[in-house]
Amino acid sequence: MKHIEDPVVRDVRGNGLIIRYTPNERTNHWITAITFILLALSGLAMFHPAMSWLYALLGGGQWTRILHPFIGCVMFLSFLILALRFWHHNYLDKSDIQWMRQIDDVLNNREEKLPAIGKYNAGQKLLFFTMVVCLLALLASGIVIWRRYFSFYFPIEIIRLAAVVHAAAAFVLIVGIVVHIYAALWVKGSIGAMTRGTVTYGWAKKHHPRWFKETIGK
Repeated sequence: MKHIEDPVVRDVRGNGLIIRYTPNERTNHWITAITFILLALSGLAMFHPAMSWLYALLGGGQWTRILHPFIGCVMFLSFLILALRFWHHNYLDKSDIQWMRQIDDVLNNREEKLPAIGKYNAGQKLLFFTMVVCLLALLASGIVIWRRYFSFYFPIEIIRLAAVVHAAAAFVLIVGIVVHIYAALWVKGSIGAMTRGTVTYGWAKKHHPRWFKETIGK
């Protein structure tokens, strides 16, 4: 195997592979993903009595109320690091606008008709910015409604508004992540990229041709 800084490596059969995510990037992603799942489930437990059975996930209602905001802080910090790492890959450009105009080709898997895509397509970039907005809203509203530590600094009207904002931002984020997971399952090889860290030449050339050319060019 070549040096880890080289974006091109080879598997045991000698086939060329491209490093899409480093071990640090994958660890960062999975910390964000695991904390998100814990937050989504514990948040649902507190949101409606019908979901109260989910309290058992974190050891009961009292522990859920204690741990939920702390786990939220871990997720925010983990995503902040992730955002700083991938921010420069998520700027929307002309090819992304054209990609969105050809959404019919996207949904029907006619990738040969789409403009050349970089490391991320327009859908992934929009999800990225949706996560940024939602997590900022969740952090700000979460601090306002964090009892024992911060909520007593705010009037009840602000706390009620923050609770609504928190629930709405959480709903948008959960829907966005569900779409993200579905897309990862739909595009075969995407899950492997985030577990093994590498993709084949064929996968890169088919789904992200501009990134493929830039990477091979390096």
